[in-house]
Amino acid sequence: MNDHAIRHDWTLSEILALFERPLSDLLFEAQSVHRRHHRANEVQVSTLLSIKTGGCPEDCKYCPQSVHYETGVDAHALLPLDDVVSAAKKARDAGATRFCMGAAWRSPTNSQVRKVGEMVAAVKATGMETCVTLGMLTAEQADELADAGLDYYNHNLDTSPEYYAEIITSRVYQDRLDTLAHVRAAGINVCCGGIVGMGETRRDRAGLLRELANLAEHPESVPINNLVQVEGTPMHGTAPLDPLELVRCIAVARILMPKSVVRLSAGRTDLSAEAQALCFMAGAGSIFCGDQLLTTPNPAFDEDMAMFGDLGIKASTGKTAAA
Repeated sequence: MNDHAIRHDWTLSEILALFERPLSDLLFEAQSVHRRHHRANEVQVSTLLSIKTGGCPEDCKYCPQSVHYETGVDAHALLPLDDVVSAAKKARDAGATRFCMGAAWRSPTNSQVRKVGEMVAAVKATGMETCVTLGMLTAEQADELADAGLDYYNHNLDTSPEYYAEIITSRVYQDRLDTLAHVRAAGINVCCGGIVGMGETRRDRAGLLRELANLAEHPESVPINNLVQVEGTPMHGTAPLDPLELVRCIAVARILMPKSVVRLSAGRTDLSAEAQALCFMAGAGSIFCGDQLLTTPNPAFDEDMAMFGDLGIKASTGKTAAA
């Protein structure tokens, strides 16, 4: 398949045809695309910190931080600035190049955005890239974060438009697209992907990737999350996704959005080292390191570095241009 022209007009049938290719052919194509746009055998390392936990009014059925579900998550207010900077320095010294901050809000107030902007500026002063996920933003709030120096804003589409109402009813799909438009207009890099393994069909997974690939500009970062099932949420007990289907999702995302960094995100504790190796072969170019992602478990940093050593992968500087 020729990827010289970056496309924004993918059809669902074209994407499903990619999913249905023999796995070896799909991986070969995805790795070929990856090497044309990114350095081979390099993976960017990020760390994620929950700067405000629990108490979210949204009803996302996968989320342990929703007030609608009893999950045992201890809610806490916005962390002090010094604690955030200390965590960023620790992550930097361990080898992470991007520091991501997440707050369990539906949409932050202007005062809250101002405080997060102070965190962004302080973390950038440590030499790290910054990313935040705060919920829905107004255009003015996106501009304020841009002025603070924010590098990336994460706001996932989660799933296909058709399956969305099965997962979330407290906001609509267009709300998410509006926030992405505000972030893009402010000049902030977009981090946008979704979650697989929530009981959706392959057609829904293709539909999610179609939405991402047909945005006017592809997200610079595309996280593919494997559902982490948390007791107390409606998604607990969902039949787990076959790891090879996750590999296919990553490979298809890589082909559709050649210049984007595809991120192997949540749910890696349920994957073997072999499955993760296939994800890297499929074009995953970034992971989160550290033993926790917001409120869910994640492999320990040393464990990931040992896996990198076994696979001959090195942690990248965060630059993604092909060698």
